[in-house]
Amino acid sequence: MSDDTTIVPFSSSAFEDHLSEMLQEGARRMIATAIESELAEFMSRHAALCDAQGRRAVVRNGYQPERSIVTGVGPVAVRVPKTRDRSGRRRGFRSSLVPPYLKKARRVEEMLPLLYLAGISTNDFPGALEALWGESVKGLSANSIARLKRGWEKEYEGFQKADWHARRFVYLWADGIYINVRAAERRCILVVIGCDSAGRKHFLAIEDGCRESKLSWSKLLHRLKDNGLKLAPKLAVGDGALGFWAALAEVFPTTRHQRCWVHKTANVLNYLPKSVQPEAKGALHEIWQAPDRASAERAFERFIGVYEAKYPKAVNCLAKDREQLLAFYDFPAAHWQHLRTSNPIESTFATIRLRTEKTRNCVSAKSGVALVYKLAMSAQGRWRRLRGFEQLADVIEGIQFIDGIDERVISRKAA
Repeated sequence: MSDDTTIVPFSSSAFEDHLSEMLQEGARRMIATAIESELAEFMSRHAALCDAQGRRAVVRNGYQPERSIVTGVGPVAVRVPKTRDRSGRRRGFRSSLVPPYLKKARRVEEMLPLLYLAGISTNDFPGALEALWGESVKGLSANSIARLKRGWEKEYEGFQKADWHARRFVYLWADGIYINVRAAERRCILVVIGCDSAGRKHFLAIEDGCRESKLSWSKLLHRLKDNGLKLAPKLAVGDGALGFWAALAEVFPTTRHQRCWVHKTANVLNYLPKSVQPEAKGALHEIWQAPDRASAERAFERFIGVYEAKYPKAVNCLAKDREQLLAFYDFPAAHWQHLRTSNPIESTFATIRLRTEKTRNCVSAKSGVALVYKLAMSAQGRWRRLRGFEQLADVIEGIQFIDGIDERVISRKAA
C-alpha cells in the first residue's frame, strides 16, 4: 500500500452506512443464489413435461412482489421467482428457503454453510433445515446443494486472491487449526486474521498447510504481500509452536511478536502435577493481568522463584518467551484484551470444528476448506470493532506507549 493511501475517518457515518449496505447486499445475493439453485432443481425435475401443444409445460413466469426479510444484518429485499404450468396441473415453484409469509430469518448469514452441512450429511439434512426455518420446511435436494457447493469453492478461490492494497493492517493473529476433514484425515488449516486501521477484523488467509512448517507459512505470507499487504503490521499474535514466527521474521522483519497467553499457560501447566496446577495458574494470571510491565516483571520473578527448583521445565517453558509474552505493554491499554491471546481465531473455530465434525465422512479436502471458509465468513459478519480503535492511528504513526499509555500524555503530566 502506498504512503498516500486515504484512510476513512473513524467517525465517518458514511463509512458505517456503506458497511451496512455491503453486509445487506451480501446477504441479499446469498439468498438470491440459493433460491435460484432451488428453482433450477425444480425446473430440471419437470423439464420433460409438455402441454397439449407439445410445449414445455412448466416455465418461468417473472417474480413474486418483492418483500423484506429481517435478518442479522438488517432488512434484506427478497424476490422469489414464479413459474407457470401450461398444462393446468398447477405445478408451481415454492421456495423452501423463503416460504410464503416469512418475515424474519434467524441467523441468515449462516444459512448457506448450514445447508452445505445438511446436503453432504444425509442424516442431518432435515434437522439443519428445521433449525433454520421450522418444522414445515421440505428439504432441498442433494443436486441443489451440490450447485451451491461449487459456487462456494469459486468464492473461496476469489478470497485467496483478495486485493488488500486499500487497507492498512495494524495487528495480525495467526494459528494452525486442526480439523477432521475426513474420518481418517486430520488436516491443518492455516488461519490469519488482520485488524485494519479502522478497527475492523478480517480473515486474510484460510488454507491447507502444515502448522509447524516455516515453508507453508512463508508461502502464505508472501501471497498476502503480493495481494496488497505491503506494509508490515505492528504486532502479530500467536502460539509459540508455529513455523509462522520464522516466516514472519523473514517476510515482515519489523513486526513485533506477542505470544498467546492462553496457549502458554496450558503449555506451562502441562509440566506441573495436577495438584499444583490451580495455584500455578493463578500465579501466571498475575503476570499477564498486571497493570504495568514492572508489576508483570515482579510477578514473573515470583513464579520463577517458587517453581524453578522443583519444576525447571515449566519455568523454562515460560521464561524462554519472556519478551514476547510482555510485548503488549508497549501498545494501547485498550487493546490489551485483544493482543494477549489468539482468541479471535480460537473462539471462531470452536464452532467450526463442531460443524465440520458432522461432515468428515462425506467431504473432500477441497470441499472441506471451502466449508470452513463459508463458516468463517459467517462468523466474521458478527465481529465487533476493536476496542479503542481510535488509537490505531497513533500506533501506525509510531507513537510510543509506556504501560499502555501514550508517551505524550505522560510527558504532559510530568511537565
